Amino acid sequence: MDAWTALQALILGIVEGLTEFLPVSSTGHQIIAADLLGFGGARAQAFNIIIQFGAILAVVWEYRARILALLLGLPRERPAQRFTGNVLLAFFPAAVAGVLFSDLIHAWLFNPLTVAAALVVGGVVMLWAERRPHAVTAETMDELRWTHALAVGCAQCLALVPGTSRAAATIIGGLLAGLSRQAATEFSFWLAMPTMAGAAVYSGWKYRELFGAADLPVFALGFVTAFVVARLTVRALLAFIAAHSYAPFAWYRIAFGAFILLSAQAGWIDWSGATH
Repeated sequence: MDAWTALQALILGIVEGLTEFLPVSSTGHQIIAADLLGFGGARAQAFNIIIQFGAILAVVWEYRARILALLLGLPRERPAQRFTGNVLLAFFPAAVAGVLFSDLIHAWLFNPLTVAAALVVGGVVMLWAERRPHAVTAETMDELRWTHALAVGCAQCLALVPGTSRAAATIIGGLLAGLSRQAATEFSFWLAMPTMAGAAVYSGWKYRELFGAADLPVFALGFVTAFVVARLTVRALLAFIAAHSYAPFAWYRIAFGAFILLSAQAGWIDWSGATH
C-alpha cells in the first residue's frame, strides 16, 4: 500500500464515519469524495462495503449494553418484543425495494449531479419539516407504535436515491410521523443496524470476487477509520440534537449541493468522471 492509496483510504474512511449517521448522505459524500480522489472501479465497490461495515459496528458497539438487554428480554418481556417487531417492520420496505431496484438505481443515479440535486431537495424538505407545527405522539422509543415504525420504514425507501441520506429520510420521516427529535434520531440509529448490515451482507456476497488479499491493508485502514470516526459522530449527534434542531444540516446540504451544481454549470469542476 503506497502513501497515496493510504491517504485515499484514510479520507474515505473519515467521510464515511462522519456522514453515515448524519442527515447529509454518506453515499452522496462517498461518490463525490471518491470522484475527486480518483478512487473508483471494482476496488472502490469492495472498499465501500468494508467501511460501511465499520460504521455499522460503531453504532452496535455504542449500543451494545442496550442490545444485550433487548436480546435477553425477547423471550419474556413484551416491551422488548414490541420494539424488536417495530424495528423489523421498519426495515422491511427498504429491504424489498433495495433488492428490486438497487442495480437500476446504481446504474442511473450514482453520479455527483444526482447527489447534488438530492442534497438540495432534501435540505429544503428538512427545513420545512423542522419549521412546521410538530405534534409529538411518541416522546420516547418506548412509546413507539407500529404505525410510527411503518411510516419511518417507508420513508427510508427514499434513501435508495444517492444524496437523499438514510439518516435524513428516517429522522424526518419520524418527525412527520409524530416522534420527538430524540426518539426519531435514536430509532434511526437502531434501524441503521439491520438495514446497513443487510445491505453489506447482500453487497458483500454479490461482489465477493472483488475482495482480494492484496487489498487487505487498504480495507483495514478504511474500516478502522470509519469505525472510530462513526463512534465519535454518534455521540456528538445525540448531544447536539438534545438542544438544537436539524436546520444546520439542512443548510449545509443546500449549500453543498448548490456548489456542486454551480461548479458543474460554470465548468469549474468536471463531474462527468464519476466512477460509481
